[in-house]
Amino acid sequence: MQSNNKKICIVASSLGKGGAERSAAQLSVMLHRLNYDVHIVIVLNHIDFEYKGTLLNLGALKDKDNTVLGRFKRLQHFKTYLKTHDFDVVIDGRSRVQAYREFLISKWIYADIPVIYVLHCYNVSIAFTPYKWLNSYLYKNEKMVAVSKTAAQHFKSTLHLNQVECIYNGFDFEMLNVKADAIKVEDLDIENYIIFFGRIHDEPKNLKLLLDAYKRSNLPEQNIKLLIVGDGTDLKMIQDYVLKLNLDAKVVFKGFTLNPYPYVKHARFAVLSSRHEGFPMVIPETLGLGTPMVSVNCNSGPSEVITSGYNGILVENFNAQALSQAMNSFILDNTLYQTCKSNAKKSVQRFAVKNITNDWKLLLDKI
Repeated sequence: MQSNNKKICIVASSLGKGGAERSAAQLSVMLHRLNYDVHIVIVLNHIDFEYKGTLLNLGALKDKDNTVLGRFKRLQHFKTYLKTHDFDVVIDGRSRVQAYREFLISKWIYADIPVIYVLHCYNVSIAFTPYKWLNSYLYKNEKMVAVSKTAAQHFKSTLHLNQVECIYNGFDFEMLNVKADAIKVEDLDIENYIIFFGRIHDEPKNLKLLLDAYKRSNLPEQNIKLLIVGDGTDLKMIQDYVLKLNLDAKVVFKGFTLNPYPYVKHARFAVLSSRHEGFPMVIPETLGLGTPMVSVNCNSGPSEVITSGYNGILVENFNAQALSQAMNSFILDNTLYQTCKSNAKKSVQRFAVKNITNDWKLLLDKI
């Protein structure tokens, strides 16, 4: 696809670890392929993911000086950068929770620049300031992109936003499969397992529910291990909970890795137990590798990807018994398992980068 040479500035918290950050990196690649002049501004000095374009790392400046004066200087540097490059549009995917900061950014730094705000979550308290009147004042008529249809409708009705549409995250499934084949199954340091991969943060991810369900299931007694790939602030708490449940011989902690995909590809299935999401990237990634998925039906995203009995199993949220029964179903019902496994890859092709890239092009062409 070809495009004119519009100048696009993507603003992200960082380019490391999280799903929103990975999505920002992928968006830079997609827009670069359309021949847009892509720039990325990051707030934190954390870079893990491949990106395309020119990078302004405000996080590096923060590491040098995080005083009040240093913060103001970074805002001034950001404003000067935007003015110097005369961008056609800013795509801002940060969380917007600090009232004074967002007022300055919206009304001072972004003054006279078209902005698209990306909503990567479902919870209003994570996406916006605590003040409804301020959110309405700043964003009521701004262009918003939510990463799931459920989230888009939720923000429209909750905050009375006038311009919210859904564009899903895009996935390069060919590259995912290349990464997954970087390690052969015989070279993995584990076999006969299911997998969770993501941040070890219990408030959104509800890993205790996952562990409770695994404990109730038939998997431990059949020596099917639970592999947890990731790192986060609650790692020690979750490790202690594993000990409390006497699962230390069955639960394996791998830690954070930039390439978890060999482990995902060769797992029996992956599990998601989150309290809330925006659009859980682990679900299309897992299915795109041909691995079926067991997920709770949290807000939002899973029900827009998983069809129970077709490419995975979707269960009531906060129900350890239902989650454990789903785990058992994939072990005891081979017909169900093979059906979901055979449908996994084709079920997520609508999220392929070529399709999502076109969605973004259609939106940007309107600006």
